[in-house]
Amino acid sequence: MPIDTVMQTRGAGLTGLTAAALKLILFGGKGGVGKTTCASSAGLYLAKEGFRVLVISTDPAHSLSDSLAQKFGAEIQEVKGIKNLSVLEVNAQKALSRFKACNEEQIKKILNTSTYLDQQDIDSLFTLPIPGIDELMGFKTIVDLIDEGGFDKYIVDTAPTGHALRLLTLPGLLDEWIKVMGKMRWKYRYMVETFSGRYKEDEGDDFLLIMKKMIKRIESLLKDQNRCEFIAVTIPEDMAISETERLVSELQSYGIKVKQLVVNNVLESGDCGFCRERGRAQQDYLKQIKNRFSALQTVIIPLWPREVKGIVPLNNLKKRLFL
Repeated sequence: MPIDTVMQTRGAGLTGLTAAALKLILFGGKGGVGKTTCASSAGLYLAKEGFRVLVISTDPAHSLSDSLAQKFGAEIQEVKGIKNLSVLEVNAQKALSRFKACNEEQIKKILNTSTYLDQQDIDSLFTLPIPGIDELMGFKTIVDLIDEGGFDKYIVDTAPTGHALRLLTLPGLLDEWIKVMGKMRWKYRYMVETFSGRYKEDEGDDFLLIMKKMIKRIESLLKDQNRCEFIAVTIPEDMAISETERLVSELQSYGIKVKQLVVNNVLESGDCGFCRERGRAQQDYLKQIKNRFSALQTVIIPLWPREVKGIVPLNNLKKRLFL
């Protein structure tokens, strides 16, 4: 069943990703809608265009190895046979462990001077996890890589919607934590100045300043439409469409504007009764997508007869993703 009555299937592809200023490209959406294949295909496209590309997975259940049919891990590795393309599967827990190892003394000093906790309490508190902090440290890894400038484009295959939203809104949450710690530190400073007449800044103050700058750096990148783009991926099913609508709305409220949408697994034609019925159902959902996301550039990707896995199938997908 042709779907051109609802949307032009071949008249649009993803655009603007070759802009020189654009550094960070994130693909996000509900689990199982094809984020990884889109991210991998975009990596192949931009590498073919001559950009040095790093495709990064922040999903704890990494799928880039499966998508590209090569084994990757927590170190940057080149994709075999593809010039300019590398892959990294971020290990957020390791990133957090490195962060704690580097900043343990500074954090404990703040707690020691700004609270009534004894050393045993401080040691216990330090081992407690702050929800989402490991994911934020994983994202810090990405921002640090961008600052190093080893690649022209950084493509992120995000975790499913809930995790992705938590990751993108964590800088604001962590900023509140830093403000609380800053107020605690200010009271300590006031007491020192009151009794000794002067206060000398130490590594605790340095840590708070560094964290504040890190948060601002991440927020600035995510909200800069010239340097960062979030591309939503969905499929023509009710739950996926509703979740995508929430995702776009949440990102908008956070200051991240979504401009492009990929609709994956669209049945283009079929002669059997099942195919015709499934095609009619998808027609209804495609109408909903057109109405709900009228402001977005929408790219239609067909349902392929086989799993899109490996370089050749990804290159075939690339031809539809970028027209």
